[in-house]
Amino acid sequence: MTDSSDAFPKLKQILHFEGNNGPDGIKHKSPGKDEPWHFYDPFDEDDTQLLELLNSHYKELVKHLKSGVVEKSAFDAAWIAHALVDGLTPAHHFPYEEKLEELRGEKMASRDSLKNKAIIKGINRSDTFKKNWAMWGTGGLMSMHAMFEGGVAFIIAPISMKTARPTESDIELINDIGYEEYFKRVARQIALLGMYDRFHATGWTPKLIRDVRNELGPAIIKTVCLTWYSAMRDAGLLKANKK
Repeated sequence: MTDSSDAFPKLKQILHFEGNNGPDGIKHKSPGKDEPWHFYDPFDEDDTQLLELLNSHYKELVKHLKSGVVEKSAFDAAWIAHALVDGLTPAHHFPYEEKLEELRGEKMASRDSLKNKAIIKGINRSDTFKKNWAMWGTGGLMSMHAMFEGGVAFIIAPISMKTARPTESDIELINDIGYEEYFKRVARQIALLGMYDRFHATGWTPKLIRDVRNELGPAIIKTVCLTWYSAMRDAGLLKANKK
């Protein structure tokens, strides 16, 4: 593999397109309108919304890497990473939208403001309280989602994950099957561990924490790195490893 690291945007440039400048920022700036969809069912072949988003930004990243437009490359690299991380996170394998529609009794189109997204209106005060508790209270739909993701971030932030470094066999595999199939396989492997179901049942346990450290964290980092590598290769900036 040739050294073309200067052709890829630096981490600081990529991180500029996170937060308010990233996919989550759209949820605050234009609630309910063109929000990127980052939930994914690894076992549903018809669930392609996240894959379409991923493929769109991947093509743009390859194009901008070829033309040397670093800022645009950083934008697409960031959005690819965000989609991959969410798509591999167990909380995003949960049928969140389906459960939310059951709770709210409405589609996303009606969530056209931060207030309307945050507060669920019931038929009376008692129903409103009940629905919002099911959303934000102990064991609620959103509170569990946020607690799981916050816990994952807290667990992996202080540790170095040597097993996250792609190996030669990893590079050969993604060269052979492509970044999309690689992502789909990793997503299925993570889903089979049942981490989010276990979190719902028992909260954070020593075994679940070990799985986040040893399985989830390294798998996410490796997949992002390999997908960026794949884009560099497809842009003609790297030589594909030969078997």
